[in-house]
Amino acid sequence: MLGKKDMDDFEKSGDLNTIIGKGSAVEGTVKVQSSLRVDGRIKGQVSTTDSLVIGKEGEIEGEVRVKNAIVGGKIKGKIFASGKVVLEAKSSFYGELKTSKLVIDEGAIFEGVCSMTDDGKMLALPEGASLSERGRPTERLGRPEVQVNR
Repeated sequence: MLGKKDMDDFEKSGDLNTIIGKGSAVEGTVKVQSSLRVDGRIKGQVSTTDSLVIGKEGEIEGEVRVKNAIVGGKIKGKIFASGKVVLEAKSSFYGELKTSKLVIDEGAIFEGVCSMTDDGKMLALPEGASLSERGRPTERLGRPEVQVNR
């Protein structure tokens, strides 16, 4: 479970304006301005300008590009996050993860590779975005951080 300190990055997020509900299935590309919550299933590419929340029954298979992510369900594929990724206790992740900060709660399954960088601004933008959209490569977000909750 997320503590108050863990929620700091997410409380500053924009409004949740899109929900993929339980029982829903989406195949293809999902692009959302602001935040997205997934309680159904998505197969394809997902990108949000803010946070992604995957409920305990939510599933994503594909590539995810976000600012922050809270994973309570399952992801198989790639996550590129410029901010923080939280894998909650009963979540599972299989694939490649690139982020600035990572929190893995006890009981979460992580099978794959993780790369952490303090230049997260470049991670979450879609491939092919110009450098002017990404910011100057010398800008830093801070030191990479991993937190394992037990």
